[in-house]
Amino acid sequence: MLGRINSIQSLGAVDGPGVRYVVFLQGCPLRCVYCHNPDTWLPDGGEQLDADALVQKALRCRPYWGDTGGVTVTGGEPLMQAAFVEELFCKLHENGVHTALDTSGVGNLAAAERVLQHTDLVLCDLKFLSKADYHRYCAGDFGQVEKFLQLTALKGVPLWIRHVVVPGLTDGLDSLRSVRDKAHSYPNLEKLEFLPFHKLCLEKYDRLGLDFPLRDTPEMNDAWLKELLEKL
Repeated sequence: MLGRINSIQSLGAVDGPGVRYVVFLQGCPLRCVYCHNPDTWLPDGGEQLDADALVQKALRCRPYWGDTGGVTVTGGEPLMQAAFVEELFCKLHENGVHTALDTSGVGNLAAAERVLQHTDLVLCDLKFLSKADYHRYCAGDFGQVEKFLQLTALKGVPLWIRHVVVPGLTDGLDSLRSVRDKAHSYPNLEKLEFLPFHKLCLEKYDRLGLDFPLRDTPEMNDAWLKELLEKL
């Protein structure tokens, strides 16, 4: 089966435990206001590669993974190519490789369930906590995200939840507290990460001729975020 690959990061350190081989898939139905990968939106971009070839490429980096690393598939939205991810993860498991799915939780739930059968860890972006905000700032359905997170709990797949903290948008203490409480409502939660909003993506938007909705929003520096989390 062929998948559409946007890019590959052979030695990633922030997309799951240990050192990771990170595969960015093409295609995403969301349009999040702080998206850092607008080049992955269109489903027909990128390079086509079959699962066997991708597994062999990943295994060349195996000596660097140690005992905790492995392969993370992200995007775009990897569940838009769920059948390909299912096959890829199955083949990686045949080789004893730890698999992580970095997703927004959107897509067909039946297809997602098949992917989760071969997934060792889910990293899910919990972007907003109301249907209105999720629709306004992501053009997506929060109800679908909730169903996916409930599915990870039902299947007992370890879960890391991530939340981007954006000045003036998601940096209120009540908002952060709600995210914390929601994350801890899932019994399979292992980790909650609050990530600072940055604008390293501006070059991509300019190159693609796209408007970045948060161009005038200040970045969230680490000291500012640390102070917020201490208050929380």
